Amino acid sequence: MTPFIRLHPGDDVVIARGQLLGGTAVENVTARGLIPPGHKVATRDIAPGEPVRRYNQIIGFAARAIAAGEHVHTHNLAMGEFERDYAFGADAKAEPPKRDATFMGIRRADGRVATRNFIGILSSVNCSATVARAIADHFSRRSNPAALQDFAQVDGVVALTHGTGCGMDTEGLGMHILERTLAGYATHANFAAVLVVGLGCEANQINAWLAHSSLREGDTLRVFNIQDAGGTRRTVEKGIALVNAMLPQANRVQREPCGVSHITIGLQCGGSDGYSGISANPALGAAVDILVAHGGTAILSETPEIYGAEHLLTRRAVSREVGEKLVSRIKWWEHYTKINDGEMNNNPSPGNKAGGLTTILEKSLGAIAKGGTTNLQAVYEYAQPVAAHGFVYMDTPGYDPVSATGQVAGGANIICFTTGRGSAYGCAPSPSLKLATNTALWQRQQEDMDINCGEIVDGLASIREMGQRIFELVLATASGRATKSELHGYGQNEFVPWQVGAVM
Repeated sequence: MTPFIRLHPGDDVVIARGQLLGGTAVENVTARGLIPPGHKVATRDIAPGEPVRRYNQIIGFAARAIAAGEHVHTHNLAMGEFERDYAFGADAKAEPPKRDATFMGIRRADGRVATRNFIGILSSVNCSATVARAIADHFSRRSNPAALQDFAQVDGVVALTHGTGCGMDTEGLGMHILERTLAGYATHANFAAVLVVGLGCEANQINAWLAHSSLREGDTLRVFNIQDAGGTRRTVEKGIALVNAMLPQANRVQREPCGVSHITIGLQCGGSDGYSGISANPALGAAVDILVAHGGTAILSETPEIYGAEHLLTRRAVSREVGEKLVSRIKWWEHYTKINDGEMNNNPSPGNKAGGLTTILEKSLGAIAKGGTTNLQAVYEYAQPVAAHGFVYMDTPGYDPVSATGQVAGGANIICFTTGRGSAYGCAPSPSLKLATNTALWQRQQEDMDINCGEIVDGLASIREMGQRIFELVLATASGRATKSELHGYGQNEFVPWQVGAVM
């Protein structure tokens, strides 16, 4: 193998496969100094202000003269304005031939299919978070194994708490988002039943939330407040009693063959590096194409991390309306960051930059590879229910726990999470698969990673082969196979609804 990777003939840079020493031959030039793994090397002289291309797309502009063989990074590459050709629907294509496959899912009475079988304890407000956790802790298989010993078909009782629910406009955008998020979790197929605990005087009143969400109490959804129950101890006791009453019914499930059309994957990347857009992201995209061909759904998100690459998605939109909705969310983010004295290039993070990513343009071009190549069927706002099948988009922040929370609220029953730096993440009630972008990470943190996409960089597997392996792992996970993050107990602390607006 060559010591570098060229992604497109029109690129101005190549990517170091491993650490390059000064004097190493890189195509027709010589590396000037040390080039870290995953970082970029200029293959020609680039004048100040000239665009620099990777993936045959603009990733930034030369901040000063860059010599052939020089390391290209934050010291000599900067953001800049350029026109995007949205060309709505120009690259839309015929739907792929339909394929059939099954997994062992849990079919609910209303026809929805689950990949896990939890009981959930949701807090309406931060003030009820402690009692929600206390209720769930009583059923912990680690600290109190006897509590669930007769309920082998129940995956656990989990508390999903958050830091908001009050100090906010009861009619504002922040409240609407919180209500949507809680409703999505309260009705998620992976919950056999849900208990919602409030304080009683908060802005997010439970009765108002039920009405706004068209929800009603029943055997699988119970709600009450600390103030009505008589305080902390009585609330915890009442919550434990309610869960005990829910457990026998929740335990009466059996896995059965279900079509792949019932799988909805939330696509995430965190702790990205220079290999993300070369290995794990395009491999996940290949798996998404297979999933879509089987009738499944994949949700791409993280709007600040598609910025500058959104034109590649609008070209795949099934209609101009779908493409324009995505552009409108981009414009909203430009305004939102501006009024908060920020900018869209506030991303990448320090870890991303250490891994070789220089600008948000570069990061975005690699990030959208997770979405594969099929048509963009629909665009959703945060936590809206996803009704379309195929490849869709949901507007979320780039912060992984917030983004994935919105996807799960929308119906994602599995999360696929690529990482090059080694993100620590899991999700409840939807299992999360971790995809390593490079072999060094896999070897260092194998207990946290589910699959090594670094084999692509090493020349041991193709993107298509890795995509098939990811798809098969998704089916096994949807059928009940535990992920690494589930084995470590991740999931309850990663529920983070998007908090928008002033804290009052």
